[in-house]
Amino acid sequence: MKISTFGYTLKEGIKNVWTNKVFSIASIATMAACIFLFGVFYAMIVNFQGVVKDVESGVAITVFFEDGTTQQRIDAIGKEIAASEEVASFNYVSADEAWEEYKLEYFEGNEDAAAAFGTDNPLANDSNYEIYMEDIAQQQGLVEHLESLDGVSRVRQSETVANTLSDVNKLIGAISIVIIVILICVAVFLISNTVRTGITVRKEEIGIMKMIGATDYFVRAPFIVEGILIGLVGAIIPLAILYSMYGKVITYVGERFGFLSNMINFIPENTVFIILLPVGLILGVGIGYLGSRITVHKHINV
Repeated sequence: MKISTFGYTLKEGIKNVWTNKVFSIASIATMAACIFLFGVFYAMIVNFQGVVKDVESGVAITVFFEDGTTQQRIDAIGKEIAASEEVASFNYVSADEAWEEYKLEYFEGNEDAAAAFGTDNPLANDSNYEIYMEDIAQQQGLVEHLESLDGVSRVRQSETVANTLSDVNKLIGAISIVIIVILICVAVFLISNTVRTGITVRKEEIGIMKMIGATDYFVRAPFIVEGILIGLVGAIIPLAILYSMYGKVITYVGERFGFLSNMINFIPENTVFIILLPVGLILGVGIGYLGSRITVHKHINV
């Protein structure tokens, strides 16, 4: 593209936005509202998924061994576990450690009852591996694999919790997709109307350009630029507002509702916006391009 052609296209695109300023402002406002809602929803989802992830990280699979299993075989099972991609972390709990944990949990305040066992360890055969998953939805496959290993007597899992958390993640994903599609459709519709109005206003000018041999690109490009500009401005405004608000909101919520701070580890704003900013800008520009491209293709036949 020649520099002069690019300059003309950009100038005419900006001119179109200004000429149809009422419709442009309406489209920018709607786009801004859509991106703002998308950003708010994204921030909520990211923080909610953080809560789910924290819960998942506390859900363990416990692997117990058959009586008489040698330490060498237990170590080999540990290597099998370490080689599994689904495993985030795991640790070995010896029989003595299992007994100490049991006493702390069930004999707290009644140490004399625990002392009655003397040096005997009623959990002498309960050494185990505690395994924590990367994705709890993969739990069942790992459990089936572990149960097939020699030396493993049983595998204890929190199947109900795993299924619940997995279903919650699927629900969040489905809701996200539905809301994003609705917002995109609304924004595309409004940008299409704005561009169509610009085409109507410049109908005679377009006709003259066609008569003197203007190319398809030369006629259509300014309207594409118009849609992209509307999408870009409509994305920048809400993203800037969200960026300035997010930190203040989580600080306020933490101070005003202390119990939530104990339940939720809010995701830092830099972590949220390192994804939200580029995605929001791409979404705005993409919607602007799509809306204008559809309209231009439909209403300008060069």
